[in-house]
Amino acid sequence: IYVRCVATEVVMSRVYDTIEPTVIDDSMLQSCVYDQGPSGEAGTIAKTEGIDFGDVAQLRLDFKNILKIDNMWSFTSLTKLQLDNNIIETVTGLDSLVNLVWLDLSFNNIERISGLDRLVRLHDLSLFHNRIAVIENMDSLVELHVLSIGSNCLKDLENLIYLRRFADLQALSLAGNPFCGDKRYKAFTLAHVSSLKYLDFQLILDDQRARASEEYHDAIEQILQQEKEESQSREEAAEAMKELQLHKAAYVDGMFGTVLFDSMFDEDQDSSKLHQLQGVEEMVAVFREKFMAACDDLAALGLKEYQRRCAESEDFFACIEEAKQQNKEQGVKVIEKFANYKKRAMKELQMIFNADAQDAKIATARGELSNLKHDLLLLEMQLVDQMEEVNKEFERNMTEMVSGFVEGVQQRFTVCRDLENFNHEKLTELSMQLLERLVKGELEEELPDELRMLFVDKDTITNAINSAHDAHMLAIDNKEDSILSRARRELNALVESVHRNESERNRARIAEILSYISHHSDDIDAHEDTARDTRS
Repeated sequence: IYVRCVATEVVMSRVYDTIEPTVIDDSMLQSCVYDQGPSGEAGTIAKTEGIDFGDVAQLRLDFKNILKIDNMWSFTSLTKLQLDNNIIETVTGLDSLVNLVWLDLSFNNIERISGLDRLVRLHDLSLFHNRIAVIENMDSLVELHVLSIGSNCLKDLENLIYLRRFADLQALSLAGNPFCGDKRYKAFTLAHVSSLKYLDFQLILDDQRARASEEYHDAIEQILQQEKEESQSREEAAEAMKELQLHKAAYVDGMFGTVLFDSMFDEDQDSSKLHQLQGVEEMVAVFREKFMAACDDLAALGLKEYQRRCAESEDFFACIEEAKQQNKEQGVKVIEKFANYKKRAMKELQMIFNADAQDAKIATARGELSNLKHDLLLLEMQLVDQMEEVNKEFERNMTEMVSGFVEGVQQRFTVCRDLENFNHEKLTELSMQLLERLVKGELEEELPDELRMLFVDKDTITNAINSAHDAHMLAIDNKEDSILSRARRELNALVESVHRNESERNRARIAEILSYISHHSDDIDAHEDTARDTRS
């Protein structure tokens, strides 16, 4: 088998020497789409009118000597793609094929599995007869049912454990790989990939599966325990990410616990040195506890206010959807009434041969069309007025909520600053007392060298303490500014988007009404021309 892998490389190198490699381009795609499209009259029409690549469901690009996959971005509806029997070395250019279910990449020069991350709906994948040495980079293929990866260069049986993540994998082809010569191959595969029903095109019997499970019982138990721990870790990470996203949406990320407090001391080496002084560590512990309580109170306020804003937004959007739906229903009634009238009037027109009577019928129809236009535009004006009132109320309510939140944030950061100021005063007081004792020679304990360097004189220790205090206050100020600026910025963005969406909706509706009226006006003109032709 190893010789086969080497021989394959030799054959492929000869292919490069004799055949010019190609890249998928528009010309190739057009040709293949038309050749594989409808035949007969339908095919003639398709070639005349063109085929939208976005509507193509199946495509064969086999035996094209393709080296690079490219220009596939338009095939968003593609479900089946054949790229077998080419000279592809790296899988790229498939990201837009999100609806792909069946993919054949067999008989190519692929050395490493890649480029499949976006193909989350893939059921059937063939990588048969390539140069692949490791099964990897397929985590997103959660719906995979069939995998053909035989006649490659897979040597390590342990690599098959990777396939356990595919719970729906039922058919697996591995024949022709180096590890298939290992006497453990079949039992190892059946034990470790328990979802399989077919291996190398043969039905797996219950007694085969049972023997394999018994043989690898201990190893499987260990893997199951490891998978359980990994699953738990993923769930915890997902929950932590979900919580972080909630905190960010509420503008209070980094406010729970000691996060802000710790950030104040991250770059403050001098304060850390002062914690060695007698009584300072206890003082800082009290400071930390009170500061953390203030931060937790602010975070709780943020979450509470966020829930209020979410409830207000939900009510608002539900209200505007209800208003639009009611307006739509009224418009439909008006349109249906006109449509019924017009159908009846145009039918009656066909039975009238008197010129004056025909002109009168046409004039009446145009009058009804004018009334329809008036009624539809009136309904739209009423909706605009209603939406303007609702939007203003929503803007008012959201502004009041954000203002209340801002005020609450400012109050709690004032508490944080007061705590920092008090700690600063107490630390300064303790330091001055220690300096005085040190100068008088009354200090019994020996100070560490790094601490003694701060107590050279009053200016040195005062500058160190004040510098730390300034850094702490700056961290508090920056966090407050970040929260308040985000809250105000997102409020403005929300209000602007509401007004912009309503303006766009109104313009689109007006254009729709005018287009609808124009269509019926043209139709009435056509009936009028027909009536005149009948008279003449």
